Amino acid sequence: MQNKGLVKVFAWLFALVSIYQLSFTFVTNKVENDAEEFAISKIADTQEDYVAKRALAEASYLDSIGSQEVFNIGIAKYTYKEAKQKELNKGLDLKGGINVILQVSVKDILKGLANKSKDPVFNQALNDADELQKNTDDPYVESFFDAFDAIKGDKKLADPDVFGNRTLSDEINFEMTDDQVKPVIRRKIDEGIVSAFEVLRKRIDQFGVTQPNIQRLGNSGRILIELPGAKDVERIKDLISTTAQLEFWHVFPGQDFVNFLVQANEELKKTEIAKEATVEEEDVAEAEEEQDEIDKLLAGVEADSTKVAAQVNPLFDMIQVGGATGAGAIATASIKDKEKVLEYLNRPNIRQLLPNDKRYAKFVWHIEEKNAELVELYALQSNREDEAPLNGDVITDATNTYDQLGKPAVSMQMNGSGARTWEEMTGKAFTDRGNIAVVLDDLVYSAPTVSRGAISGGSTEISGNFTLNEAIDLANVLRAGKLPAEAEIIQSEVVGPSLGQEAIDSGIKSFVIALLLVLVWMIFYYGKAGIFADIALALNILLIFGILAGLGAVLTLPGIAGIVLTIGMSVDANVLIFERVREELTKGKGMRQAVADGFSNALSSILDANITTGLTALILFVFGTGPIKGFATTLLIGIATSLFTAIFITRLLVDWYVSRGNTLDFSTSITKNLFRSMKIDFLGKRKIAYIISGILLAISLGSLFTTGLNQGVDFVGGRSYVVRFQDAVNPTEIENNLIDAFGSADAKTFGEANQLKITTKYKIDAEGTEIDNEIQQKLFTALQPYLTDGLDYDNFVNGADEKQVGIMSSIKVGPTIADDIKYNSYWAIGGSLLIVFLYILLRFRKWQFSLGAVVAVFHDVLIVLGIFSLTYKIMPFNMEIDQAFIAAILTVIGYSLNDTVVVFDRIREFMNDHASWPFNKIVNGALNSTLSRTLNTSLTTLVVLLAIFIFGGESIRGFMFALIVGVVVGTYSSMFIATPIMYDTTHNRKVEEKK
Repeated sequence: MQNKGLVKVFAWLFALVSIYQLSFTFVTNKVENDAEEFAISKIADTQEDYVAKRALAEASYLDSIGSQEVFNIGIAKYTYKEAKQKELNKGLDLKGGINVILQVSVKDILKGLANKSKDPVFNQALNDADELQKNTDDPYVESFFDAFDAIKGDKKLADPDVFGNRTLSDEINFEMTDDQVKPVIRRKIDEGIVSAFEVLRKRIDQFGVTQPNIQRLGNSGRILIELPGAKDVERIKDLISTTAQLEFWHVFPGQDFVNFLVQANEELKKTEIAKEATVEEEDVAEAEEEQDEIDKLLAGVEADSTKVAAQVNPLFDMIQVGGATGAGAIATASIKDKEKVLEYLNRPNIRQLLPNDKRYAKFVWHIEEKNAELVELYALQSNREDEAPLNGDVITDATNTYDQLGKPAVSMQMNGSGARTWEEMTGKAFTDRGNIAVVLDDLVYSAPTVSRGAISGGSTEISGNFTLNEAIDLANVLRAGKLPAEAEIIQSEVVGPSLGQEAIDSGIKSFVIALLLVLVWMIFYYGKAGIFADIALALNILLIFGILAGLGAVLTLPGIAGIVLTIGMSVDANVLIFERVREELTKGKGMRQAVADGFSNALSSILDANITTGLTALILFVFGTGPIKGFATTLLIGIATSLFTAIFITRLLVDWYVSRGNTLDFSTSITKNLFRSMKIDFLGKRKIAYIISGILLAISLGSLFTTGLNQGVDFVGGRSYVVRFQDAVNPTEIENNLIDAFGSADAKTFGEANQLKITTKYKIDAEGTEIDNEIQQKLFTALQPYLTDGLDYDNFVNGADEKQVGIMSSIKVGPTIADDIKYNSYWAIGGSLLIVFLYILLRFRKWQFSLGAVVAVFHDVLIVLGIFSLTYKIMPFNMEIDQAFIAAILTVIGYSLNDTVVVFDRIREFMNDHASWPFNKIVNGALNSTLSRTLNTSLTTLVVLLAIFIFGGESIRGFMFALIVGVVVGTYSSMFIATPIMYDTTHNRKVEEKK
């Protein structure tokens, strides 16, 4: 091998750089462990809200040493913050945390650009765009333009009641055509999304999560937020989805609405009793068929009198006039009646009862107090435009503080304009002895009076029975600013910290076991040469982790699986080399020449096999998200490092050993003649293989068309929770309870008998944290009889680091993004097949080779799908079809092609070296000569996959099962499907056989 010195230099440099990159991870882990111990020592678990207090103490400790030196390598010194930026990032499944995709409402942005226009054409176009979005992947704005064009008539986008308003007057005038307006609107929408992105980034930065990942997803208005290590899930969801629309309103005195409420109650009596009478008449008509006339009339009269008695006061049966605190509220109601009361008061016939000076009154509820059953209703002094006199745009700073009673509060500072308006508002409130409501996202947080005259300087405070975390978060969102539009969580994944730690433990365990098995196997099979391969393999692993750390990539549990799979691929390259060296030695060549020729002859197969696998991994990287992208990343890095270590490092070690006059047998006494001189007639058995494969495919297709697949929430939408109990539970019994609560639900054992995976499509089309909280509350109520005594809702949902009971992880996928995931999956599989077909066509210059490879891949994929369809109901582990399964399918495609390409490469070589041989002899000879490599690599890979399957954790067990089936089927198809198909479609094979 030439340039040995250069290879040595690069090998040492790569190794040292990898160790350097990984050293930061060990340093930061030690510092963070010290911070955790400090927090535990300061905050006892007997204190109220100790989890949040410990988190604050831990964050405070890390902040205090952020600029202190924690790592000194002699030539450079690093602070904790600098070291943190260089450590190996761990994904959600290893560290715990939350991953969400937010959909910024382009509809809200359009409404804002149109100044909330009431124009019927504009609003109808928005409604039509909502319908168009259900069947298209086009951006919302394009659907709006299409809908507007379809119904506009003489209406133009530049009309004053659409976008030709004062807000856009600098860019849109009345004379512009629609085609001229559209680019302006597109740019404004993009600016709105960018603004939302920046607001979210500021909120997350102020929250203090380390290594957050925030990025826009194309032009769809979607924003991805990944927060590894985040623990308080509900708090984070509120933080990122809250619009933070802060407003200050004058409040109508509560006593001014007493007469209105009395009149409203009287009006509602008429309408509600009329409704009841209509319903009763219908009931009586139905009853005529079952009872005689007298009984029927008596029942009708009795029922009617009962109904009327119960509905004498439709409004006053739900409210009490006046507020509980006397702070300007017009009424108090039960929390459960909030929506009904508001619906009553906002009916057109009821609002007509309002006096002229109050006709624009806006009814808003106070924020619900913790553990309270009642909530107060306020009447805000609104106007025709429904615009507050003062809003959050004037806030320049906000900090969490404490009020006069020592409770958490938020103090704010306004700019000059806001300060002047605030002085006017407080002066008016002082003069009128009125209240000013502080309203955030249409909820009154406080409605204080002004007791000392106008407040100058623009300083004010919000109080409202906050927890410390709520005050901190409110200050954060006010500093960051409001979102320009509503941002809904359309996909989320939550992994609890304790489940993340379990994933790390199981991942490391499976990794070590797989590595040890491979190391031992290589020595057993190849003797001393196997030791050199093991050294190269160890360097390969070091390089993978070092590159991951250096690139700032994220290590996930599927990523660890990718590294372990890379071990198998690295072994495959060494197996190819060693098998070729053994062949050269069998031909009688000297040791040095055999080594040189063996490495040279194996190079083509190694490159082809790794390139095909790399292409599928690249497609997976492009179309995958989250942990699956992590799997693709490690696989791509592993392919590159495997090539370097197998081709150069193993060669360097072997050459060094041989140059000292030593002999390498590349085998042991047990394996010396194993699989040698094989003469199996593979082509003669191809018809039997076709029959077997035909039967398997028929069974698979039959099951797919009748039973189908167990599609996960990634593909159909819904919510899925992994819930752990103290003791073993009966999934069927719990499923029945959940069906009563949700209407439809599924519960299956997930790992141990005390852990279930619960899936429901309840309110699948509804978005928002309120819906999430409602579903989690229903889940908690349904499961409460099976949970530990004393476990409250908060600990069931969130809990501490050592949490062992409750929701351990959760996933939510909205129907829209589920369709996108499914669509991308089809593209990923179809694209990989097309690229592989073209690559093999380019390399082998015959379409028959491409056809054989693609048919074999289809064969493998269908059988894997069929086995999943046949067995998902009986297997004791999760076999959902999700993004991880698609990753497994693409990996199966890559592996199957890896095997096939090695055989095809040997066929091509035999065609050049043995041109006089009949074609069937060439093909059989190539298959027999690669049999040792095929079985050796497959067995090694299977051992690795089985280690992960058994020890790697429940979350990737289905993923690994698909890979195991794929390896077995892929090995079979490369010998009995791909090659025979290629042989049978070669036109001149009969002519060649007669020669």
